Amino acid sequence: MSNYSNTDYAATLLRVSSGVLFIAHGLLKVNVFTIAGTVGYFESLGLPGALAYLTILAEIGGGLALILGVGVRLVSLALIPVLLGATWAHAGNGWLFSGEGGGWEFPLFWAVVQGAIALLGAGAYALRPPFLQRMLGQFA
Repeated sequence: MSNYSNTDYAATLLRVSSGVLFIAHGLLKVNVFTIAGTVGYFESLGLPGALAYLTILAEIGGGLALILGVGVRLVSLALIPVLLGATWAHAGNGWLFSGEGGGWEFPLFWAVVQGAIALLGAGAYALRPPFLQRMLGQFA
């Protein structure tokens, strides 16, 4: 019998679903928009092209870490600037993400979700490697 609460299960659901979405968005930048296209888009916004690579890495790596439940609090906090950057990039397209070019509602909401995950922690069924627990303490 486990000692998990409904909150632990809810945190797991939020963590895993968010991780899946991050991986999907990272792979979208690789397979659909292409890496070169993503770099070009970042540069068209006046951002350094290298930031595109970091964003792809953050989305895929962060998504995987969230799914596995490794360093969840730290990972979710690290993903918030990525999402605030996406909010900024889509700000000129209006509120609704279904609009042309995608609006800013979805990335802003997703940033709030990462804040909730950071507060909730990994929840149930997370990998908690002992070395990571020692290094990161409550952020693991």
